[in-house]
Amino acid sequence: MWNYSEKVREHFLNPRNVGVMEDADAIGEVGNIQCGDSLKLYLKVRDGRIADVTFQTYGCASAIASSSALTELVKGKTLEEALKITNEDIAEYLGGLPEEKMHCSVMGWEALEKAIAHYRGEVDALEKEQEGEIVCKCFGVTDKTIERVVRDNHLTTVEQVTNYSKAGGGCKKCHAEIQKIIDRVRGVAPTGKAAPEARARMTNIQLIRLIQDTIEREIRPALQADGGDIELVDVLGSRVLVALRGTCTGCPSAGLTLKGMVESKLREFVDETISVEEVRE
Repeated sequence: MWNYSEKVREHFLNPRNVGVMEDADAIGEVGNIQCGDSLKLYLKVRDGRIADVTFQTYGCASAIASSSALTELVKGKTLEEALKITNEDIAEYLGGLPEEKMHCSVMGWEALEKAIAHYRGEVDALEKEQEGEIVCKCFGVTDKTIERVVRDNHLTTVEQVTNYSKAGGGCKKCHAEIQKIIDRVRGVAPTGKAAPEARARMTNIQLIRLIQDTIEREIRPALQADGGDIELVDVLGSRVLVALRGTCTGCPSAGLTLKGMVESKLREFVDETISVEEVRE
């Protein structure tokens, strides 16, 4: 039995904005009934804003609740604002989703992206960008989809990929290939450290993103648990400049935190040559 929040139950039992929109300006359709979940999202756009939105979905309670929540989140927003909404935002709006049901929020996110691409006449370009080789034959999930959910949700295990995309949830024959994709996206060698060849190919922007992702995933949660926080200020070659926040500011142990935790994690997941320096403002 899934542990659903009250808000998930409420949106499942009383979903908002359900139905076909006959005069829709854009439609985004994702999923496959044969695989268990599908969603069709309809948008009406006025002056660059989503004036109305409805949906039809076939799926479980999480799929229905996620679709309902998505319509409430995007209504009244500009297309640019709507595109900034992530599957994590949908889950957060619902008070959380079971880890095994996160793929339902991803489905809503993908439907919105496709609907906006339809409105802008960019569907062909979007589909070409998302083309890839099928990795999970049971659910028809491509390597491009797996790469995206790993990158955007900071996933690190095959089980998480299954929860977010269904890939690997059937016969499990694709688990080894999924792990290879995870390692490639994260730039991780079999030893668990960043692969030198992957680092060499990274642009400065990619390096900054990897540093920021590592801070978000490996460092910030630990600091926030004690009332502290950290902010990435700049990256100058192998020098990473950060500012400590909250209870970390002026803490006598700040130096140990920077070297013993922050620098250690960045060296493990990004580059062994990184040095971390605190910027005092």
